[in-house]
Amino acid sequence: MNALLLGPVFVPLLLAAISVVLARNRSLQQLLGLVGSVVAWLCSVGVLLANLQGETLVYRLGGWPPPFGIALVGDLLASLFAVMATTIVAAGVLYTVGCKDVAVTYPAFMPLFLCMGAGLSGALYTGDIFTLFVFIELTVLASVVLVAISDNRLGLEAAIKYLFISAMGTLFLLTGIAALYATFGTLNMADIGQLLAGGSRPLLAQAAAVMLMCAFLLKSAVFPFHFWQPDFHAAAPTPVSAILSSVVVKVGIYGLIRMTTLMFTAEAPLIHDLLVLLGVFGVFFGSLGALRTYDAKRLLAYSTFGQVGFILVGIGWGTAATLAAALVYVVNHSVIKAALLMLAGAIASRTATKTARLSELGGVGKVMPMTGVLYLLGGLALAGAPPLNGFVSKAALVLGGIDAQEWLILALVVGAGLITLLYMTRTWQLIFQQAPSGEVQLKPAGDRQIAPALLIGLCIVLGLYGGPLLDFAARTVAQLGDPQLYIRAVLGG
Repeated sequence: MNALLLGPVFVPLLLAAISVVLARNRSLQQLLGLVGSVVAWLCSVGVLLANLQGETLVYRLGGWPPPFGIALVGDLLASLFAVMATTIVAAGVLYTVGCKDVAVTYPAFMPLFLCMGAGLSGALYTGDIFTLFVFIELTVLASVVLVAISDNRLGLEAAIKYLFISAMGTLFLLTGIAALYATFGTLNMADIGQLLAGGSRPLLAQAAAVMLMCAFLLKSAVFPFHFWQPDFHAAAPTPVSAILSSVVVKVGIYGLIRMTTLMFTAEAPLIHDLLVLLGVFGVFFGSLGALRTYDAKRLLAYSTFGQVGFILVGIGWGTAATLAAALVYVVNHSVIKAALLMLAGAIASRTATKTARLSELGGVGKVMPMTGVLYLLGGLALAGAPPLNGFVSKAALVLGGIDAQEWLILALVVGAGLITLLYMTRTWQLIFQQAPSGEVQLKPAGDRQIAPALLIGLCIVLGLYGGPLLDFAARTVAQLGDPQLYIRAVLGG
């Protein structure tokens, strides 16, 4: 009954409710947002530190023992994802303080932003599969409204489009949950894992695996479930797009890992083969799409396809080394992508039309030398250049591929990774090396550079001192290798 697990979920929700009451005081709303995000981050770090001492924290809501009640569970996997999520959300709130978008001045913006962060943390910590659905939908609804109120004229269209696509994912997820409940009479993931470990595979359980996999693939915008993502992420306000493209898509990745290591371990080899195939398609499709797109934020959205493809390949190879590499990739990509999207928003704010279209961004960065340095470092990190954290991710994945002896797929993945370097350097040259082609505002942007500068600094630290993250990922994989550890922590015995 460790109350630290409540912090990342209920503190942002509480402060979101208070922010609604203080709708007319934007400064106080921003202060509450900063306090809520920092407290959530501190609590998630506290859970992680407890995990490092060998504990798996469990909080039984209402005092009901699982599987009858809802439990929040903080194991190594949940803690790794939660610290990553709360870090990026806190950076997003910090960016919001200096953001000049009209959308961030709306009274509903900060409460919705905090609800989105609470939904992310809840989805990662919950040990109940139906509560997972509830928290995912909280995140979806908050992000849909935030995109709908965007300054971008296409924001409402993108929000409606995603709302319908998300309804498809919701249908998959609810159908899978209903099939599991009809089969086993429980919604607790540890209990389901224990029952499935008995070896019997009822027909509805296998159908549930298919439904859940489709839902998680759609939530992660994995090819061919990707078509909603570029419009939705590119049209969002900058702090929102930074969260969407870096963290929200990782909830589906978390679900896939939890599904294959806890519940459907017997079906994991078949699922892994499919993930490798989808990952390779995603790497090439996302990289080539980013190479040919017309918008800086849309470029980074397409890039997410490719980077998620790398993660899926690591999961799909199925060895301890490649799964650890995938976890490292998840964390490093989130930090890099959030920083790059914040920088892209700061650059777009200097144009007369406040757009991120590449045709209007040419030379805008000439008056932003500090932003140019940060963007270059972020682009090199995304491409996997040493000594930045992206290099650690790709090196770990390559070494894992060598260990798994997946030579053909490894060659394809490495070749596709070179495309990332091509489109990031080309974009940097267009924005920061050419002469300005239109009107450029010369207002200082220092308040919008603090959050991405901190994230780029974290990229450098995780690149130069990547050992602790690699060790933590290895410990996480070792814990995932024995599902009974999670089951005993939740159910007792």
